[in-house]
Amino acid sequence: MRVTDPSKKTERPGEPERPDGAEHPGKLEQPGGAEQPGGAEQPGGTGQPGGAEQPDESARLARVALMRMAEAGDAVMGRLIARHGPLDAMEQARRGRLDPGFVREERDRGGPSTRHVDLDRHAAAWAARYRDPAADLAEGRRQGARLVVPGDAEWPTQLDDLGHVRPFGLWVDGPANLRFSCLRSVSVVGARAATAYGTTVAAEFAMSLGGRGWTVISGGAYGIDGAAHRGALASGSPTIVVLACGTDVCYPSAHEDLFRVVRERGVILSEWPPGAHPTRLRFLVRNRVIAALSRGTVVVQAAARSGALNTASHASGLNRHLMAVPGPVTTEVSAGCHILIRQGRAVCVTSPEEVVELVGSIGDDLAPERRGPVRPRDGLNEETRRVLEAIPARGAAGPAAIAVSAGVDIGTALACLGVLAAAGFVENADRGWRLRPAART
Repeated sequence: MRVTDPSKKTERPGEPERPDGAEHPGKLEQPGGAEQPGGAEQPGGTGQPGGAEQPDESARLARVALMRMAEAGDAVMGRLIARHGPLDAMEQARRGRLDPGFVREERDRGGPSTRHVDLDRHAAAWAARYRDPAADLAEGRRQGARLVVPGDAEWPTQLDDLGHVRPFGLWVDGPANLRFSCLRSVSVVGARAATAYGTTVAAEFAMSLGGRGWTVISGGAYGIDGAAHRGALASGSPTIVVLACGTDVCYPSAHEDLFRVVRERGVILSEWPPGAHPTRLRFLVRNRVIAALSRGTVVVQAAARSGALNTASHASGLNRHLMAVPGPVTTEVSAGCHILIRQGRAVCVTSPEEVVELVGSIGDDLAPERRGPVRPRDGLNEETRRVLEAIPARGAAGPAAIAVSAGVDIGTALACLGVLAAAGFVENADRGWRLRPAART
């Protein structure tokens, strides 16, 4: 049985406000650009981001334990795994005592704020949350989820761009292959308190992207997220829901039916163990995964301070394409999109074709150039247009009067009138030339 969160909060956490102290994703340590910890990796699985070694069962169990002991996005734990491997990292965390060499490295790295981190208390907190990983693994499988860890064939390697804050592992529930689904994917995010305009745009974008073979990724929240998932499902394509709680916890509870359909046709994933409930900080932490999994992120609606802008910052920090949909300037819920566009951080997009042009293949996915309506008189040359404009809107006029009004000689006027008559713009009446209905448009 799935667990449904019984709480009835007035504030729905799909788009939490970004705390003043939230770390900007541009500071994330990249695998290729940041200093990597020394020390040989221990046997039993990949510890360093980007490792390709197939993890054995003991390494998988170690990662299951770490997913409960350390909060997702814990960079200290990420560096511990990178230096010692998941097995040794789990044993150190379980004992609550860290390798002295690692402790020295942590205290020497970074600025003053990093040096004052109390690693002893950090390790003690990890040890206090230890639970038999076999029980978590069995519970996850009983709920229908599977464990995907770095080195697995299904692991999306783009998550390695997160460096030491990449997920320790993922619980995945759904028939779609996570890695293949993310190869051509776009994240669609936005406000919970979205307007009808916002939900319509999100659903239409997602349905069109799905119809073109692109997977839509979002957070499963109210508003823009839910509309994007429904639009993708309507196209017959899989969609990916990234939760800030366990895969067995339905949050928000009103999306129970939506999540059930996603489990049947797409993927629900989480970094947190079975039974874990969402918190405000967990929503902010999971946003980095939404941004990292896809080729680009589309912000449909967002206030000037919102969780959607947090996802946008992660996308920018990871060098992913960032796009924003403009809205009415009088609507507060579109203010964040306008800020992103004005600052040059996001590309303004107004159609799914423009999204695909950015994230798709160069030269193969170009959006069609938008043009205004073509009118019959657009093909006329300048002199003929002047003659046409010289004919009165009501009544008729003779060739001489038309020539004077148009500023051309009588011969040119007669020649142009013949062309206009053949094209159906004018007709010769008893009192001269007059306009036909086609010329009035």
